[in-house]
Amino acid sequence: MLKNLNTRRRRRNKADKTTPEQETMSLSTQKPQPSPNHDSPLKKRRPSWSDLWRENSKAINRVLFNMQLQSLSTPNSADCKSNNNLKSKTLIPNLANIDRTLLLSDELLFKILSKLPDSQRNPNSLVCKRWLNLQGRLVRSLKVFDWNFVESGRLSIRFPNLNHVDLINACLAAPSNSGILLTHGDVSFRIGSRLLPNGQGLEEHLLSVEMVDRALQALASGCLNLRKLVVIGASELGLLSVAEDCSTLQELHLHRCNDNVLRGIAAFENLQILKLVGNVDGLYSSFVSDIGLTILAQGCKRLVRLELSGCEGSFDGIKAIGQCCQMLEELTLYDHRMDNGWLAAIPYCENLKTLKIFSCNKIDPGLGPDEYLGSCPALERLHLKKCQLRDKNSLRAIFRVCEMVREVVIEDCWGLVNDSFSMASVCRRLKFLSLEGCSLLTTEGLETVILSLKDLKNLKVISCKNIKDAEVSPALSTLFSTLKEFKWRPDTKSVLASSLAGTKTGRRGRQFFRKL
Repeated sequence: MLKNLNTRRRRRNKADKTTPEQETMSLSTQKPQPSPNHDSPLKKRRPSWSDLWRENSKAINRVLFNMQLQSLSTPNSADCKSNNNLKSKTLIPNLANIDRTLLLSDELLFKILSKLPDSQRNPNSLVCKRWLNLQGRLVRSLKVFDWNFVESGRLSIRFPNLNHVDLINACLAAPSNSGILLTHGDVSFRIGSRLLPNGQGLEEHLLSVEMVDRALQALASGCLNLRKLVVIGASELGLLSVAEDCSTLQELHLHRCNDNVLRGIAAFENLQILKLVGNVDGLYSSFVSDIGLTILAQGCKRLVRLELSGCEGSFDGIKAIGQCCQMLEELTLYDHRMDNGWLAAIPYCENLKTLKIFSCNKIDPGLGPDEYLGSCPALERLHLKKCQLRDKNSLRAIFRVCEMVREVVIEDCWGLVNDSFSMASVCRRLKFLSLEGCSLLTTEGLETVILSLKDLKNLKVISCKNIKDAEVSPALSTLFSTLKEFKWRPDTKSVLASSLAGTKTGRRGRQFFRKL
């Protein structure tokens, strides 16, 4: 039995034992099993960070934009620390409370604001300080009422791009609580209840010359692009400081001007438009004589438009202007105090195209015979407004000097009768005639002149009460039919009656309005 058990054990051991050769044979016959985690050489390479950035650029940009909005919504780190314990909220509900214009540069926002209409500029300046500063860069013209605002330099900081500044109201130290408002031309200001005995009520309200000069220096140093300046009570030194810094100044209005002030005019090399206001009855007294006009003529040789208001002078001053200012095209005389004979110097202005005479009690009554008078060959327009035309010699002289004009406007002038108006027949080249407020002129006087003007194309007759429709002759009505432009309204009462026809206002009068 024991032998049989031993033999069985030996057989089992032989069956379990294998030789190395058999093991290699068995391994070679088995096929390799690919591992599921083993990388195949045919697979693509792992994507890099640059590939992921390009593929997800839109999502990254959206994340960056939200982060920027979140940084804008949290102004400082202290607020962030205080809000750490708050629950996180989405950005979408907070978009309405975020100023998205902060993402725009000043240049881009300035271009956007410049495209808006002028009516929205004042409301836009109330949005924030940034919009206020940008809106100030859009302002080009300004009328100043506070003198300290100019003298302190805040004007140029607040409005750096100004090219038109009006300092008239700022030059007046008038009480703000006064109930007396004084208006003269374009100037309106409040004055005290006490007026000087001589009627010069404005002298006591004007600032000193030194204060005006200091403010002009501050204005000139900050507004280098200034093109138009209106000032009252300046001196020669103040004008020189403006001329030194503002080389592009083209228009200057000087109120309360005199001969000494005009010495600083020569420094303005590019000055083209000049207005001088000397003496104003009831406001202030200042004098501009032939000396000042000669200084002006020698210094401002590029003048195109010149207005003399309340200025004195004579033939010599006007002659100097005509000889030196050869580019002068428009001359305006307002309430002039010229000596007799000044009108004879007008022909020296060879390129003069427009002559305006406003609010003058006299034109030039002291002229001699017609042989001493010449005419302006380039003169095209004559405008007389609110002048005394009772002197026939003055009216004859002015029509003789302006005989080459093509347009004549006579508005609200006193003393124009048929005999005086008949002198306008020398203007043979006249094409446009306008008569308004000439109450003494009749239909007969109008017909005498109009029928002699062969080149007349435009006629305007308004508020001339002695010119009647019933007195118009067939020859005059035939001429009316050939005109290109015709405006006929001589009798304002007839026009008013026709416009009120059917309303019963003309018959009832004040009883009608009492019932209303």
